[in-house]
Amino acid sequence: MKRVFFVTGRPGVGKTTVLLRVVEDLKAKNYIVGGMLSREARKGGSRVGFEILDLTTGRKGWLAHVNQPVGPKVGKYRVNLEDLNSVGVKAILEALRKADVIAIDEIGPMELYSQAFIEAVKNALESNKPIIGTVHSRARHQLINYLKSREDSEIFEVTLENRSTLHKLITERILIVLRGKAESEG
Repeated sequence: MKRVFFVTGRPGVGKTTVLLRVVEDLKAKNYIVGGMLSREARKGGSRVGFEILDLTTGRKGWLAHVNQPVGPKVGKYRVNLEDLNSVGVKAILEALRKADVIAIDEIGPMELYSQAFIEAVKNALESNKPIIGTVHSRARHQLINYLKSREDSEIFEVTLENRSTLHKLITERILIVLRGKAESEG
Protein backbone atom coordinates (compact mmCIF):
# COMPACT_ATOMS: atom_id res chain seq x y z
CA MET A 1 0.00 0.00 0.00
CA LYS A 2 1.25 3.48 -0.86
CA ARG A 3 1.77 5.83 2.09
CA VAL A 4 4.27 8.36 0.71
CA PHE A 5 2.73 10.91 -1.64
CA PHE A 6 4.75 13.64 -3.31
CA VAL A 7 3.74 16.18 -5.89
CA THR A 8 6.03 17.71 -8.47
CA GLY A 9 5.59 20.12 -11.35
CA ARG A 10 7.00 23.23 -12.88
CA PRO A 11 7.67 26.22 -10.62
CA GLY A 12 4.53 28.22 -9.81
CA VAL A 13 2.08 25.51 -10.92
CA GLY A 14 0.64 25.06 -7.42
CA LYS A 15 2.54 22.24 -5.67
CA THR A 16 2.47 23.93 -2.25
CA THR A 17 -1.19 24.84 -2.72
CA VAL A 18 -2.06 21.17 -3.36
CA LEU A 19 -0.09 20.18 -0.24
CA LEU A 20 -1.83 22.86 1.86
CA ARG A 21 -5.26 21.68 0.71
CA VAL A 22 -4.41 18.11 1.73
CA VAL A 23 -3.23 19.40 5.13
CA GLU A 24 -6.47 21.38 5.57
CA ASP A 25 -8.61 18.38 4.57
CA LEU A 26 -6.83 16.11 7.05
CA LYS A 27 -6.98 18.67 9.87
CA ALA A 28 -10.72 19.05 9.23
CA LYS A 29 -11.00 15.32 9.96
CA ASN A 30 -9.10 15.82 13.26
CA TYR A 31 -5.78 14.37 12.16
CA ILE A 32 -2.57 16.00 13.37
CA VAL A 33 -0.36 17.08 10.47
CA GLY A 34 3.13 18.29 11.31
CA GLY A 35 6.21 19.16 9.32
CA MET A 36 7.48 22.07 7.30
CA LEU A 37 6.15 24.35 4.64
CA SER A 38 8.15 26.64 2.33
CA ARG A 39 6.62 29.72 0.79
CA GLU A 40 7.96 32.59 -1.22
CA ALA A 41 8.39 36.00 0.34
CA ARG A 42 7.81 39.11 -1.76
CA LYS A 43 8.65 42.74 -1.27
CA GLY A 44 7.40 45.42 -3.62
CA GLY A 45 6.12 42.82 -6.07
CA SER A 46 9.37 40.90 -6.47
CA ARG A 47 10.48 37.71 -4.76
CA VAL A 48 13.17 38.30 -2.12
CA GLY A 49 13.37 34.83 -0.65
CA PHE A 50 11.63 31.84 0.85
CA GLU A 51 10.27 31.39 4.37
CA ILE A 52 10.05 28.11 6.29
CA LEU A 53 7.06 27.48 8.52
CA ASP A 54 6.66 24.81 11.20
CA LEU A 55 3.08 23.57 10.65
CA THR A 56 2.62 22.65 14.31
CA THR A 57 4.10 25.60 16.20
CA GLY A 58 3.80 28.34 13.56
CA ARG A 59 7.50 29.12 14.05
CA LYS A 60 9.07 30.78 11.01
CA GLY A 61 12.54 31.15 9.60
CA TRP A 62 14.27 31.99 6.35
CA LEU A 63 15.11 29.17 3.98
CA ALA A 64 16.86 31.59 1.63
CA HIS A 65 16.99 35.32 0.99
CA VAL A 66 18.62 37.73 -1.45
CA ASN A 67 20.26 39.53 1.50
CA GLN A 68 21.36 36.39 3.37
CA PRO A 69 25.07 37.10 4.09
CA VAL A 70 26.35 33.52 4.28
CA GLY A 71 25.37 30.09 3.03
CA PRO A 72 25.27 28.11 -0.19
CA LYS A 73 24.21 30.15 -3.22
CA VAL A 74 21.23 29.04 -5.33
CA GLY A 75 20.49 31.55 -8.06
CA LYS A 76 20.29 35.01 -6.48
CA TYR A 77 19.59 33.57 -3.02
CA ARG A 78 21.77 32.27 -0.22
CA VAL A 79 20.46 29.35 1.82
CA ASN A 80 20.08 29.92 5.56
CA LEU A 81 21.20 26.52 6.86
CA GLU A 82 20.74 27.62 10.49
CA ASP A 83 17.00 28.36 10.05
CA LEU A 84 16.50 25.36 7.77
CA ASN A 85 17.87 23.09 10.51
CA SER A 86 16.37 24.84 13.55
CA VAL A 87 12.89 25.34 12.04
CA GLY A 88 12.43 22.96 9.09
CA VAL A 89 14.36 19.91 10.23
CA LYS A 90 13.07 20.30 13.78
CA ALA A 91 9.47 20.43 12.44
CA ILE A 92 9.95 17.16 10.52
CA LEU A 93 11.50 15.43 13.53
CA GLU A 94 8.69 16.65 15.83
CA ALA A 95 6.11 15.42 13.30
CA LEU A 96 7.79 12.01 13.37
CA ARG A 97 7.17 11.85 17.11
CA LYS A 98 3.79 13.54 17.48
CA ALA A 99 1.83 13.85 14.22
CA ASP A 100 -0.44 11.44 12.35
CA VAL A 101 0.86 12.70 8.97
CA ILE A 102 4.19 14.31 8.02
CA ALA A 103 4.32 17.21 5.53
CA ILE A 104 7.59 18.08 3.76
CA ASP A 105 7.60 21.12 1.46
CA GLU A 106 9.93 20.83 -0.37
CA ILE A 107 12.75 18.55 -1.37
CA GLY A 108 14.67 20.91 -3.62
CA PRO A 109 18.12 22.32 -4.36
CA MET A 110 18.12 24.65 -1.34
CA GLU A 111 17.02 22.08 1.22
CA LEU A 112 19.42 19.45 -0.10
CA TYR A 113 22.39 21.52 1.12
CA SER A 114 21.46 20.41 4.65
CA GLN A 115 22.64 16.94 5.70
CA ALA A 116 20.30 17.21 8.71
CA PHE A 117 17.36 17.78 6.32
CA ILE A 118 18.35 14.74 4.22
CA GLU A 119 18.56 12.59 7.37
CA ALA A 120 15.19 13.88 8.67
CA VAL A 121 13.50 13.03 5.36
CA LYS A 122 15.09 9.55 5.38
CA ASN A 123 13.82 9.04 8.94
CA ALA A 124 10.33 10.08 7.84
CA LEU A 125 10.46 7.69 4.87
CA GLU A 126 11.52 4.84 7.19
CA SER A 127 8.65 5.54 9.60
CA ASN A 128 5.23 4.01 9.14
CA LYS A 129 3.50 7.41 8.95
CA PRO A 130 1.83 8.79 5.84
CA ILE A 131 3.80 11.57 4.18
CA ILE A 132 2.65 14.36 1.88
CA GLY A 133 5.35 16.43 0.26
CA THR A 134 6.59 18.36 -2.73
CA VAL A 135 9.68 17.70 -4.78
CA HIS A 136 11.36 20.26 -7.04
CA SER A 137 10.88 19.25 -10.67
CA ARG A 138 14.50 19.76 -11.73
CA ALA A 139 16.32 18.70 -8.56
CA ARG A 140 18.61 15.69 -8.88
CA HIS A 141 19.86 13.89 -5.79
CA GLN A 142 20.19 10.37 -4.37
CA LEU A 143 17.44 11.17 -1.86
CA ILE A 144 14.98 11.94 -4.67
CA ASN A 145 16.00 8.77 -6.53
CA TYR A 146 15.44 6.79 -3.33
CA LEU A 147 12.07 8.41 -2.78
CA LYS A 148 10.94 7.64 -6.34
CA SER A 149 12.19 4.04 -6.21
CA ARG A 150 10.28 3.09 -3.06
CA GLU A 151 7.36 0.72 -3.55
CA ASP A 152 5.28 2.63 -1.00
CA SER A 153 5.66 6.01 -2.72
CA GLU A 154 3.68 7.69 -5.44
CA ILE A 155 4.60 10.89 -7.28
CA PHE A 156 1.91 13.06 -8.88
CA GLU A 157 2.58 15.81 -11.39
CA VAL A 158 0.63 18.99 -10.69
CA THR A 159 -0.70 20.56 -13.88
CA LEU A 160 -2.99 23.48 -14.64
CA GLU A 161 -5.71 20.91 -15.38
CA ASN A 162 -5.49 18.91 -12.13
CA ARG A 163 -4.24 21.42 -9.55
CA SER A 164 -7.72 22.26 -8.24
CA THR A 165 -8.74 18.61 -7.69
CA LEU A 166 -5.54 16.62 -7.06
CA HIS A 167 -5.69 17.27 -3.30
CA LYS A 168 -8.94 15.28 -3.07
CA LEU A 169 -7.30 12.16 -4.54
CA ILE A 170 -4.24 12.43 -2.29
CA THR A 171 -6.35 13.12 0.82
CA GLU A 172 -8.46 10.04 0.12
CA ARG A 173 -5.36 7.86 -0.27
CA ILE A 174 -3.89 9.15 3.00
CA LEU A 175 -7.21 8.54 4.78
CA ILE A 176 -7.14 4.91 3.57
CA VAL A 177 -3.64 4.54 5.08
CA LEU A 178 -4.72 6.16 8.37
CA ARG A 179 -7.85 3.98 8.62
CA GLY A 180 -5.75 0.87 7.94
CA LYS A 181 -3.28 1.86 10.68
CA ALA A 182 -6.15 2.44 13.13
CA GLU A 183 -7.66 -0.96 12.36
CA SER A 184 -4.35 -2.80 12.75
CA GLU A 185 -3.62 -0.98 16.05
CA GLY A 186 -7.20 -1.31 17.35
